[in-house]
Order: sequence, then structure tokens, then C-alpha cells
Amino acid sequence: MGNILAIVGRPNVGKSTLFNRLVGMRQAIVDEMSGVTRDRHYGKSDWNGKEFSVIDTGGYAINSEDIFENEIRKQVHLAIEEADAIIFMVDVTTGITDFDDTVADILRREKKKVFLVVNKVDNSNRIFDSHEFYKLGLGEPYCVSSISGSGTGDLLDEVVKCFSENITANDSETDNMPRIAIVGKPNTGKSSLTNALLDEERNIVTPIAGTTRDSIETRYNKFGFDFFLIDTAGLRKKNKVTEDLEFYSVMRSVRSIESSDVCVLMMDASQGVEAQDMSIYNLIIKNKKGCVIVINKWDLIEKETNTMRDYKKKILDRIAPFTDVPVIFVSVINKQRIYDVLQMAMKVAENRKRKIATRQLNETMLPIIETTPPPAIKGKYVKIKYITQLASPTPTFAFFCNLPQYIKEPYKRFVENRLRENFEFTGCPIQLFFRQK
Repeated sequence: MGNILAIVGRPNVGKSTLFNRLVGMRQAIVDEMSGVTRDRHYGKSDWNGKEFSVIDTGGYAINSEDIFENEIRKQVHLAIEEADAIIFMVDVTTGITDFDDTVADILRREKKKVFLVVNKVDNSNRIFDSHEFYKLGLGEPYCVSSISGSGTGDLLDEVVKCFSENITANDSETDNMPRIAIVGKPNTGKSSLTNALLDEERNIVTPIAGTTRDSIETRYNKFGFDFFLIDTAGLRKKNKVTEDLEFYSVMRSVRSIESSDVCVLMMDASQGVEAQDMSIYNLIIKNKKGCVIVINKWDLIEKETNTMRDYKKKILDRIAPFTDVPVIFVSVINKQRIYDVLQMAMKVAENRKRKIATRQLNETMLPIIETTPPPAIKGKYVKIKYITQLASPTPTFAFFCNLPQYIKEPYKRFVENRLRENFEFTGCPIQLFFRQK
């Protein structure tokens, strides 16, 4: 399971600066795919070889005071529920505010590891001022300046100590079993799908959005399928049902997406593709997971001859440029086509592990590249000489050539599409690297 670090605190204490410092070094590298929306609130980081995800919960700032207090409380509770460790950030220049007291009060009652971080400590007088934060009862304050970065190293040394090593139950038999997560915004029918597959009411399904609480991992061994099913359906407490802010339900999906190999992204046929569906889809792609899109409640849609075809085209237009994604129309209530979902998810899991022999790659791809070489730039011709698949958990290919810097996005897309036509990578993001020979 991935480790998650959440940053909480009131606005303008410097949370985003710290967030950018933690993920910034990597953000540029992680997002080599074009068209990935850079989500301001979620990123990956690593320190001393330990990888973790960072969530900046300062997702929303609302102007009026009382709503605003509620919002931040919500953010704190979200952090407590979702994260393995929490950074509570305060500002040395303002001292302790009532608001900091309130947050500290919530955090003291929780069992989660909390790091009290005093920001904007950039001279020795301010180190002296930081002592007043002992009053918050959250242990020793860590003094940092998130703009200059001083103090962040010592802080991270301590943070990663409290993360578990990323070891899953290493049973050689189950180690290679695919992990399939069912994700999507609340009330698209995720729990109902899990129940239909498992044939039991293990998740209490009610028509109120967001009633399931835990992420449940179940081994599924029926009809010749064998995999782990991760169901994190909705993951919200009853009292939080009223706000269905996009940010929260997307953050809720982070853990299940990270711990899976293939994500079944459920959408509601009657609602079309919404921004929230796209945010979750982008998280799946950003984490390089396999993806199957499932359109549920298809029984509620009035059909004409080409309804399905048109609907599918609409979806693929929305998720472009990466459109090699299976789309399945189901009605979970009528148990219509739900086993197709499993078959497809298993197929995508296989595609994601597919390794192609170097010889076969070169024999297939080099003639295509010779026929349609990269366009010459400033009179320079790019020659791609050799291709190999890199040893990585997701399909990644290296193309060795004389002038890699001249290969532009459209050509990369052309090469990716030819790869997809010749080898089966449906549902899996592919990474291409062009390197100097």
C-alpha cells in the first residue's frame, strides 16, 4: 500500500509552497504524458528512496468565516481518515490563532502521527518565537522555511520513519495476482457491482450517495477468474453526505488507485461524463494503471439504433488523446454484462504485464518508422535505430536515435498508435522515451 502524507493548516501559511517543494522535483518527471491535468492537490514524492504521495488538503477556500471554518475542519477530518501521517502547518509571524487551536484540538484526539511544522522561520529571532507553539500540545515544532527549503530535510527524515515499508503479503502465489479496484464518483453503483460479483451483501447498499466506509480487499476466485477486488466505494461517512465536493471524492480514490493494477472506472449513464469522472480518470492515467470504463444504469437510457455507439464516441472524445480504453455498458441491477467487465479487466491486467521481444519490436516498428520518419526540423533528419522495452511494471519503451530532442508530441503519438495497432496494450497507458544512441 502506498503511504500518504497530508498537509493541513489555515490558508496562507505556506502549505502549497511546501507541497510544491515536496512534489515539484518529481512532478515534471512524473507527468511526461501530454494532456495530464496537473492536479494542484495531489503529487508523488520520495525521500531517501521511500516513495509517498502528498495531499495538500487546502483544496477549497471559501470567503465567509463560518463556512470557511467548516471547510477546514472537513479538510482536517479528510486528512485524518486518508493519510498515514499529517503535517499541521502554522505561521511563526502570526503566532497561534484561534483557528490553529481548533485544528490542534481535533488532531490531538487522533491516533495518527502529526508533525507540527512552523513555517517562515528564516532567522534566529523567529526560532525563538517558534517556542510558543509548544502550547498546542502536539510535541516539538519543526521549524522550516518552505520558500527557501531550510529545515525540510530534517522534517522529511522524521516523516518517512513513520511510514510502513511497502510490503504486501508476499505469498508467491498471490503476489502476481492482479489487483482490480472499482472507482468512480459516489452513487455510480460501485458497491452494487462488488456485491453482484461476490453474490453477497457485504457492503450495505443504500441509495444515499457515499455510505461505504472502508476499502475492502477481497480475493475473487470464481468462474475461472482469480484476482483481488479492491472496493473503496464512495468511502464517506454518513454525516458527510451533504457535501459532495469533487476534491474529496477524488482524494478518496487515491489510495485504491495506487494499490491496484487495473481500475474499473464506473460512470452513471444518465449523467454523462462529468468533471469529477475526468479527475479520477486522470489520476488513473497519472499513476499508469490499466483502465476499463464501465457505464452503469444503461437500462435507464432510452435506446435508438446507435445510442451505444454515439455514447461511446462521446466518452472517447473526452478522454483523448489516450483513447485505447475499453468501454462497457452494463446494468448492475439487472446483472447485465457484469462478467464482461471482469473479463476485460483481466485482459487489461495481462496487457499491462505484456513484454515484447526486442527482435519482434524492431522487426515490426522499424519499417513503419522508416516509411514515416519524424519530420525534419531545421534541415536535420532524425534517425531511430533501435527500440527496446524497458524492465518496468508498466509498458515502457526506449527508442534510440541521433536527435531525440527533435521528436515532438504528434510524432510520439503516431508511434504510440502504431505500437497499439501491432501489439495488444488496450487499456494501458504506454510510456515512450527517446534517447541518444
